[in-house]
Amino acid sequence: WTPVSRRAALSKAFGAAGAAAAVVAAPGTASAVGACKKDSNNCIAGSFKAPSSAEAGAQLKSVLDAYPQAGQADVDGGGWQFVSESDSAYKLEFKSSGKGNMAKFFNGGKPFIDDLEIDLAGDTANFKSASRVGDSDFGVNKARMSYIAKELRAKGWDAKI
Repeated sequence: WTPVSRRAALSKAFGAAGAAAAVVAAPGTASAVGACKKDSNNCIAGSFKAPSSAEAGAQLKSVLDAYPQAGQADVDGGGWQFVSESDSAYKLEFKSSGKGNMAKFFNGGKPFIDDLEIDLAGDTANFKSASRVGDSDFGVNKARMSYIAKELRAKGWDAKI
């Protein structure tokens, strides 16, 4: 199996004009560092505020550890893993199930991968969750961060999406 971009798959199926019309932004590897591109449809960034900095790290880590490996709300069905972590920074990788039509038609049935980076400074957690390929994630990153925000709010955080 050789990985193929959505643009290449669409180009093969519909010609160059069809590919250009279906995929506006060229796919590539997205980094979860920094801000989302203006008007991005495959990325969400923001911040959450803990009730105190003393327990912010432990609370955040417990919420991340408790995220379901089987996913939630039809999101992240392929699981997730920590890529790197420290007391103040977390990088995670989330995978789709690979069973949806987009994965079947445009990614060879392989899961799509999203990156989440969270940097904790005192009582503030800054985050960015972004898809690696494509120009739309169909709301997946927002759904993921909404779930995490809900769990943080249960611990007293100001966490709105």
